[in-house]
Amino acid sequence: MIMDDGIADAGERNEEAPLGLASGRLNRRSFLVGSAAGLGAAGLAGCVSSDDLMRAEAAKLYGPVPNDKFAIPAVDISRVDPKYFRQKVRYDSKEAPGTIIVDPGKFHLYRIEGDGMATRYGANVSRPGFLWSGEVYVGRKAEWPTWTPPKEMIARQPEARKYAGGMPGGLENPLGARVLYLYKNGAYTVYTIYSTSDPDTLGQGITSGCTGLLSQDMLDLYSRTPVKTKVVMLPA
Repeated sequence: MIMDDGIADAGERNEEAPLGLASGRLNRRSFLVGSAAGLGAAGLAGCVSSDDLMRAEAAKLYGPVPNDKFAIPAVDISRVDPKYFRQKVRYDSKEAPGTIIVDPGKFHLYRIEGDGMATRYGANVSRPGFLWSGEVYVGRKAEWPTWTPPKEMIARQPEARKYAGGMPGGLENPLGARVLYLYKNGAYTVYTIYSTSDPDTLGQGITSGCTGLLSQDMLDLYSRTPVKTKVVMLPA
């Protein structure tokens, strides 16, 4: 992946427009999580904090995905603030179930489930100068898409020219395992919801208008999001 002042610009071939995002290599250190189930004495069970239990559950959500087109490694959850773990939360909204709402001020993306509930995901969002708000929709979807650096990036970083014909999908591709392309009035907005394998990007403003989720979270969201799904970007 080609970096530019700590930010990567990404785009796709043909109809794809420039996209800026950050995606780094995953730290593959294992993280061992204790389980309260293994504690026989009631007194010892009290030593397990709610944070420990939350991380034990997160270890299940963010484990390896070996059977995808490219094997996705486990997330090092020790590098993730628990508030960014995927979870069901109370979220009052008049939007229909399935609607996606991005709150860049809180670095969260919500999928409305109905009955006052939503699935909440931790996210990275736009950096200053690229923030936007409004209503769009998912115009199309892609798995392991090709990434093509825009001309502006190649001008700044000649080493990116080797990908002028397109960087095939894979673990090092800035767009990640899954992408939702956001449209308005039939036209691609240049904004996406994409996958990242770098937990350090959560809670950060790093992109040029796009929203990134951990790969495991993006797999979950992608599988439940059909084309034409409404997406609401709240003001930051």
